[in-house]
Formats: sequence, C-alpha cells, structure tokens
Amino acid sequence: MTITGDTTTGRSRTGFLRRLRRRPVDPVVVTEEEALVRALCHDLGTPLASLHALLGHLAREGADADPVAELALAQADSLVSMLRTASATGGALPAGGWPRALVDVVRASLQASGLPAGQVRLDVEPAAAEVPVGDARVQRILTNLLENAHRHGAGRPVEVAADVREGWVQLVVTQPGVPDRVVEHLQARRPPGDLTGLGLWSVQRQARELGGRVTCRRGPAGLGVVVDLPDR
Repeated sequence: MTITGDTTTGRSRTGFLRRLRRRPVDPVVVTEEEALVRALCHDLGTPLASLHALLGHLAREGADADPVAELALAQADSLVSMLRTASATGGALPAGGWPRALVDVVRASLQASGLPAGQVRLDVEPAAAEVPVGDARVQRILTNLLENAHRHGAGRPVEVAADVREGWVQLVVTQPGVPDRVVEHLQARRPPGDLTGLGLWSVQRQARELGGRVTCRRGPAGLGVVVDLPDR
C-alpha cells in the first residue's frame, strides 16, 4: 500500500490558512439557563473557599474555635440560601427561615461578602428595617454587589442604604472609584460568554425576576447602584 501525501500545493495551503485566520469567529452564545448555572458556580466560590479555610482553622485551634465556628455557620447559611435560589423557579421561598426582616437580610449579606466592618457605613431607615423579605434572591442580589465592592474596590469605603416608599423597597450600594464597566455589566441584556461580570449580570436578572429594576447614578460619594424592588 502506498501512502500518498496531499497534492495541494504549498502556495494554496498558505492561502487557505491565511483566509482561515481572517475569517471572523462567531461569538460564544450562552443561554440564560447556562448563564444562571455559571452565576451560581461563580457565587458559590467565595463562601466555599471561606468555609474551607474556616473549618481548617477549627481543626487546628480547638479551644479558640467559637468565633470561627460562628463565621463558618454564616458561610454555610449563605450556601443554603444560594441553593434555594437556584432551585426556585420564581416567587417566594417559604421554608428555611424565610420571610426575614430586611435589616437581617442586609446584615447577612454584609457578613457573607467578607467586607470589613470598618469599611462599611450602613443606613437602614426604620420604616425599611422590618419589611419582610420572602425570597432569598434579594439577599443574593445584595451579596453580589457587596462582594464585587470587596473584591474590586481596593479597600475604598462602601455605603449601604435601605429605604421604603410608595410600595417599593430601595437598596443602594455606593462606592467611589467604580469603573464604567461595572455599569455596563449591570445593564447588559445578555449574559457574558465568560465569567467576566457574570455576578453583576445576575443582579439585574434576578431583580427583573422579582419585578424590580437596577439603575446606576454617580454623585460626590461615587457610583451608586440602586435596586428598586416591589414591597409585596
């Protein structure tokens, strides 16, 4: 048997490869279902890493484990919240401690985000503090925004405000020095093809699912991400 080589000339092969390189590459199309799974994996990363480190510390420290155990428990609660969010196709989640007071949701989100207490200024209006929250997605929205401020904010101060007016609850996360790409991720109508900005995209997606909206405004204190949700 004779093994014959390709009879295409070297010149034609070179021309073909040149044309192939110039051919535009189709962008990766990601369905919203795929993006939500990616967002869940993205969101699970921080609490899983924290939980792993905290439990490792528990195994080494013994008697000094109580404060660490509390932090580990908070991270575990955050994981449970995310899994309930993933399993919910919409509406409220009736089991597992929901509904919860809005002020408790805000505090849990701050704790899960990893932001140091000294970096955060909290302003929850009394009328908003006791508003019942019946859906874990509210906590995921706020936690995502705060985690982003923690990871990419270079230690700059963060202000978290909550208010209620005319049937709407308003959550505002403000930080100076936030780049325009954060606004782009929050306003994107389609999920990103990679993980870049996926957590922020999921913020506006979940807010829409809850009948709300996400807007951005710049002021002297920096960029404010405003989440308006119906009080129902």
